[in-house]
Amino acid sequence: MAQKLKPARANGARPQATALWYVGPRECALNAVALPEPGPDDCFVRTLWSGISRGTERLVFEGRVPDSERERMRAPFQDGDFPFPVKYGYCAVGTVEAGPADMLGRTVFCLHPHQDVFVVARERLTLVPAALPARRAVLAANMETALNAHWDAGSGPADRIVVVGGGVLGLLVAWLAARLPGAEVTLVDVAPERAALAASLGFGFALPANAPTDADLVFHASASAPGLATAIGCAGFEARIVELSWYGEGAVSAPLGGAFHAKRLQLVSSQVGQIAPSRRPRWGYARRVQAALALLAQDDRLDAMITQEIAFKDAATALTRVLSPHWPGLTAVLRY
Repeated sequence: MAQKLKPARANGARPQATALWYVGPRECALNAVALPEPGPDDCFVRTLWSGISRGTERLVFEGRVPDSERERMRAPFQDGDFPFPVKYGYCAVGTVEAGPADMLGRTVFCLHPHQDVFVVARERLTLVPAALPARRAVLAANMETALNAHWDAGSGPADRIVVVGGGVLGLLVAWLAARLPGAEVTLVDVAPERAALAASLGFGFALPANAPTDADLVFHASASAPGLATAIGCAGFEARIVELSWYGEGAVSAPLGGAFHAKRLQLVSSQVGQIAPSRRPRWGYARRVQAALALLAQDDRLDAMITQEIAFKDAATALTRVLSPHWPGLTAVLRY
């Protein structure tokens, strides 16, 4: 039997939660939001952790979502419209406190904005494996993107693989690549401190000036024109370059002269909003997120990708630092 949701109400008003809103250029606020009336198959979830998707949320924070992409960029359960004000985010992990009996007390992952409690249909929740700490589970959306990228790339054993950009997405792409038998994997980044993390995760590291050449496959995840140029320079004859960056507004220069044509390079886009064509006939979004969570449960070393915890009550001010261009961390999580 389902447990009915009976949150506190004031003067008969709808129950409320507190959510993080992007309210103006480089400005956040914690605002009250009304919760929907729960249906018989809905779950009331109390958030434990939510992850900040720094690349995407920085574009939202700075108001740089292009007009043409505002509908495609909408997150599940988003309130408001771009550019501002908007309630945004998509990496939440929490505990089911009310709803269907078989869901009570379960730890779940949900594509939901930063909010202390929320009500969603049970089919929008994915159970977190018992072996996976709830804090690490916020990386599921990033792992889905990395997994989809490898499907788009056609990565294989013994490939020489270069990943340009050592943020959390690039690191997860490299971690997956390093698990291919015989693969030679190198992370390329401008920050020399990434070398120790790369070594601990089982793959090589190089600064851009020393980046490998003649790679079979290159992933670009730095969201910068110099990074894209480096990725093109790493590619061997007829190699594929998989572009994972999302740049927002503005043009991006790319060195498509010189060796790009002579080497017959392929530059392809990979984006997590669609299942890669090679898997689409058999895979859906539910199966893919389950696979991402299972992968995260396999390696405790992945905890190193979370470099800062922020109390939810402090999020509005802390995000100004985390989403600044020169923040040195990898992933920040909000602690509820």
